[in-house]
Amino acid sequence: MRILTGIQPSGQIHLGNYFGAIRNILEMQEKGHEVFLFLADFHALTTVRDPAALRQMTRDAALDFLACGVDPSRTIFWRQSDVPEVQELAWLLSVVTPMGLLERCHSYKDKLAHGKEATHGLFAYPVLMAADILLYQSDLVPVGKDQKQHLEVTRDLAIKFNNAYGEILKVPDAYIPESVATVPGTDGQKMSKSYGNIIPLFDTPKKVKTAIMGIVTDSTPMEAPKDPDNCIVYSIYKLLASSEQVDEMATKLRAGGYGYGDAKKALLAAYHDKFDACIARREELAAKPEYVESILRDGAERARAAAAPTLRAVRKAVGLE
Repeated sequence: MRILTGIQPSGQIHLGNYFGAIRNILEMQEKGHEVFLFLADFHALTTVRDPAALRQMTRDAALDFLACGVDPSRTIFWRQSDVPEVQELAWLLSVVTPMGLLERCHSYKDKLAHGKEATHGLFAYPVLMAADILLYQSDLVPVGKDQKQHLEVTRDLAIKFNNAYGEILKVPDAYIPESVATVPGTDGQKMSKSYGNIIPLFDTPKKVKTAIMGIVTDSTPMEAPKDPDNCIVYSIYKLLASSEQVDEMATKLRAGGYGYGDAKKALLAAYHDKFDACIARREELAAKPEYVESILRDGAERARAAAAPTLRAVRKAVGLE
């Protein structure tokens, strides 16, 4: 089963990114699926106008995913801009894309409502996303609620193209991972950089500790019983600790005599148990930039090889060959 997913390099990753996306990629890799994973730097250009910043964020994202366990021998991992074929397919799809289809996309409207500039790139984002997916004849695409409509656009465009030119593009299905978690931030909202409530995955120990110790709690005294289900610290701890450790914290919270400060210290320890090996691996990779670059170049070559038959068939179908 060929599964494709793209991650936009957008700066520092956090626990929400790990449990919302990265863990799922690692599970698909372990299950033996044919995983295609790309760093969506073309897409990032809709919001990032600083070239040095984009290059750095893309390098950082490559380090982050490799450090977390993405295995380039089992997962095709590349930088989107290293496969120019995707832009050609995006244009060929755009000529069959109804304007009304894009005008109905809520993501574009949401971004405008949040002050983003109304550009063609932002408006046509779903067409490029469709090209990303269809170029590799993907079977499944992991999606969250915010991207579900874009996958429906991809399916619609594949069907429209096939109706016009013949059965060339595979119509992909959505893959709803069982293990995707919505991770609460330090203030209880969904963890997000835009909310300023993240627990970073790769940062200095001091900053990680500051974030965890700053998690919002209520004013219940230490000696009083507490409800684990209404505790942000406990909600995050459940993602990191073993089932035995989780049960132990729940028991202590309900019994009283166990403060939120104690729970935060346990969460910090669980964070280090889970990610210290990844942190060390990232430091090793950061010292080998040429090695990391070689992984992305090799991934791009493999991705282009997989894309070539699709683009040849599309070009022939529309009359360019």
